[in-house]
Amino acid sequence: MQSFLITGGAGFIGSNFIIYMLKNNQNIMIINVDKLTYAGNLDNLKEINNNSNYKFINADICNEKAITKVFNEYEIDYVINFAAESHVDKSIANPKLFVKTNVLGTINLLNIAKKFWQIEAGFKKNKKFIQISTDEVYGSLGDTGYFTEKTPLDPHSPYSASKASADLIVKSYFETYKMPINITRCSNNYGPYQYPEKLIPLIINNCLKQKPLPIYGDGLNVRDWLYVLDHCKAIGMVIKDGNIGEIYNVGGHNEKTNLQLVKTIIKYLNKNFDPTITEELIEYVEDRKGHDRRYAIDSTKIKTELGWKPQTSFEKGIIKTINWYLQNINWLEKISTS
Repeated sequence: MQSFLITGGAGFIGSNFIIYMLKNNQNIMIINVDKLTYAGNLDNLKEINNNSNYKFINADICNEKAITKVFNEYEIDYVINFAAESHVDKSIANPKLFVKTNVLGTINLLNIAKKFWQIEAGFKKNKKFIQISTDEVYGSLGDTGYFTEKTPLDPHSPYSASKASADLIVKSYFETYKMPINITRCSNNYGPYQYPEKLIPLIINNCLKQKPLPIYGDGLNVRDWLYVLDHCKAIGMVIKDGNIGEIYNVGGHNEKTNLQLVKTIIKYLNKNFDPTITEELIEYVEDRKGHDRRYAIDSTKIKTELGWKPQTSFEKGIIKTINWYLQNINWLEKISTS
């Protein structure tokens, strides 16, 4: 039985990934280590709480003693590091916290995995460290072009700088020690269980409460949107077949301006939930410091090498997402007020 250490598994992408893995693999053990900060929520994982192949441990990835204990108690084969402080606005307010978790926490995980996996001949077979990163490490694009794995890193916020730093350290463990690693860099995820500080659940929640819908600047910043289950499938493929030491970009090929996205949500809710929800709720606010103009990912490498491609169109995915939040208003209300 293979053992997976999932860090940050009570968060948005991590919880979706755990549920996906347990649904699609019977002979695995998942150990979920999460500090349960404000964005970590065990309610995300209620459906698998009684699964004998799942274990939750409340711990900080920066805690060397706690992570060493996990490796001592379980024969960890794979580390998938989702754990991260990830909100750009919060990184602007408190950069030090992001460096601590995203950089020093990653180093701690790497060092402990290296200690348990390294042997005289190199590393034990069937071990791998997967760093879950972001397209934000590449900086900003103009009106044309795409991020590839060879695009130079050019982060513009303390958050993206901390993720780029962690990526470079993970890569250095492959170059220096030949440690088996992969790095994935994804575009903006959306779907169930996303913390309502993020744009899509924030807009849905505010619409339901008839509150203003804040849009930074002119609303024309462009993001590439990826349905979270498609991202989970990509990570699963990288774990199984990703070439050691390689970076894989994972994009949804769904570029939307923030304004387009907000208007799409308003239109659906107006038609299917409450006709009083209209574009009059939109409120333009002062732009974020260092706000990147456009992100867009070239996923050719993961398509060519591993056969991955997104299965969920934005048109279908956004409806599934809105409906999930409508069906889980109690979850949304509880998270929003916690």
